[in-house]
Amino acid sequence: MYETILFPTDGSDHSATVAEHAVDIAETRNAALHVLSVVDDRAFLVLDDDRVEGVRADLEENALEATDRGATRASERGLETETAIQTGNPAECILEYADEHGIDLVVMGTSGDDYENNVVGSVSQRVVRSASVPVLTIGPDA
Repeated sequence: MYETILFPTDGSDHSATVAEHAVDIAETRNAALHVLSVVDDRAFLVLDDDRVEGVRADLEENALEATDRGATRASERGLETETAIQTGNPAECILEYADEHGIDLVVMGTSGDDYENNVVGSVSQRVVRSASVPVLTIGPDA
């Protein structure tokens, strides 16, 4: 049923918990795990032009570290792993990646910042509502 799993990561502390879920499912299903991090280019809209390159470099470095951590965790368990870093709107990039790579399941975290107003984070909410495949969301207290 699940042969190709996508784990989108922002590198947050919570992403380690989400990675464990994604790796466990991939291992159980003998599935390939794709680890994706998206540099949110919407952040550049409010920056002075002279700061954009420095911020972009920092965000790209964070994305590389996040995908490396996810891939390392998966490869230590003997899983086939693919990593990718993209730039753009995170929800759009996740949805496009899932469609383009034949993803069967997306495993991603939710922020849970304000439960009453934002039960599911904006990126994960959009992915859940628009994905053509099942999406497993992992809350911050999981």
